[in-house]
Amino acid sequence: MPLLIYLVAGTLFGFVITKAEVISWFRIQEMFRFQGVHMFGVFATAMPTAIVTVQALKRMRLRALGGVPIVIPPKSLGSGARYILGGTIFGLGWALTGACPGPLFALLGSGAGVMAAAIAAAMAGTWSYARFRHLLPH
Repeated sequence: MPLLIYLVAGTLFGFVITKAEVISWFRIQEMFRFQGVHMFGVFATAMPTAIVTVQALKRMRLRALGGVPIVIPPKSLGSGARYILGGTIFGLGWALTGACPGPLFALLGSGAGVMAAAIAAAMAGTWSYARFRHLLPH
């Protein structure tokens, strides 16, 4: 039953981002070329929503569906080099494919079959990180 909740939530997420044109390659390219404000408007509403939600999770001490407490550990920026490198790789992938990881499955479901290659690349990157994490500076 808990997996059904995730399926429904993911389907709803895909529907909303499709209708909001967040998965539109043209909207994403428009953003990267500074020719439109649509995506910037989405981010401008997503950030305060995320901040309020995370603060509520911390204050209300909620638990996940399995009963495990939701804990958000503090982050240390350190030198920041890893964030710069990771952000650069993420941004390049986003600019080249026209999609960030969130909408990849919504794009595939909406008929953009080429996104199967982006999903495979994202999975390979995730696997590579997990496999070689112990060798990377943290």
